Amino acid sequence: MGGEHQVYLGLGSNMGDREQTIRQAVEMIAERIGRVLRCSSLIDTEPWGFESENRFLNGVILCETTLTPHQLLKATQKIERDLGRRKSVRQRYVDRPIDIDILLYDDLTVDEPDLKIPHPLMHERDFVMKPLAEIKK
Repeated sequence: MGGEHQVYLGLGSNMGDREQTIRQAVEMIAERIGRVLRCSSLIDTEPWGFESENRFLNGVILCETTLTPHQLLKATQKIERDLGRRKSVRQRYVDRPIDIDILLYDDLTVDEPDLKIPHPLMHERDFVMKPLAEIKK
């Protein structure tokens, strides 16, 4: 898997200064993962899959990377941790300062326990599909 790969990442935040956190995540992605080519506008949405009083800010970015899918997963998880994300043990979906999902990686399909590309739930989520449609070629 040499060379540049086109990767679409979904970003979401519903804690603290959501816009600032997403901006920081995009900067960290540019530093650690690869050149950010496009950013969607951010949309304000209801929580999906759990109850919360905190609304989400969501967007999608396109970047180029030389990382493999598993390296990319590790890099996005490290950025989430660096921005204060803690994994929940009790509940699948919880409030979080940042969530970074790998939506698409070139035309690749990966179906492994820890990594699924394309993201299996993205078509059910307007907060992913609308920003994705905005920037997808």
